[in-house]
Amino acid sequence: VLSCFRGGRSRAKRLGPHGGTVSVLAWILASGLAMSAVAFVGALALLLPKRWLDELMLPLVALAAGSLLGGAFFHMIPGAFRAGRDPLALLAWVAAGFSLFLLLEQYLHWHHCHRASASCREPMSYLILIGDGLHNFLGGLAVAGAFLADVRLGVTTWLAAVAHEVPQELGDFAVLLHAGWSRKRALIFNFLSALTFLVGGIVAYAASFRIDVGFLLPFAAGNFLYIAASDLVPEVNRHHDPWRNALHFLCFLAGVALLYALAAVPAA
Repeated sequence: VLSCFRGGRSRAKRLGPHGGTVSVLAWILASGLAMSAVAFVGALALLLPKRWLDELMLPLVALAAGSLLGGAFFHMIPGAFRAGRDPLALLAWVAAGFSLFLLLEQYLHWHHCHRASASCREPMSYLILIGDGLHNFLGGLAVAGAFLADVRLGVTTWLAAVAHEVPQELGDFAVLLHAGWSRKRALIFNFLSALTFLVGGIVAYAASFRIDVGFLLPFAAGNFLYIAASDLVPEVNRHHDPWRNALHFLCFLAGVALLYALAAVPAA
């Protein structure tokens, strides 16, 4: 792996206008560590009353769904097209990213139930953590691929991923507690599962010296589309209270609008 980190001038030029290999690697490492630290947000489940947690969770999920869709449509897919590759091939990678997450969810049962209830995810605790670890690894590949294309694109992709990660970690932590895990054990294992995001980022960076990793961007867009449409939206679109539905829709629109606004700001 160390040999992969020895890049020449040609590699530095291909990383775009935001700096050479060292700065991009620093962004990937920093984003991976920061995402892993998000695992500790699950500790809020200990501080908030269950009623407050339930009230807060679904609006956050709706915001995350809008952010992921906005990230895919306004940042990742346009960024892939700007690279000048074959449009049909790029869209095939988007479909591949969507399809892979469908396959993984079918066999690893990683559907994120965003409620503090053990009935959401029966006591397959280690299988849950393995699924989340693989999910985070793929997320690390995706965000690193965005940083390798353009640092600004990497930051917005990371922000969209964080919007999804916060309610996920809250739900995961609460479910592990309800499954009988101690608070300390749940925090440690959640953090170890989140560290695979950093591993994914390092793998993507190392691989970029050997192969063209441009496919990661449209592939990740397909991942984001699947998570938003198949994992998050079904959690928030069947509430019996019309006022709650309206709140969730507004939070969804806020996520879309935020990522659109970030895309509309001209690059410095």
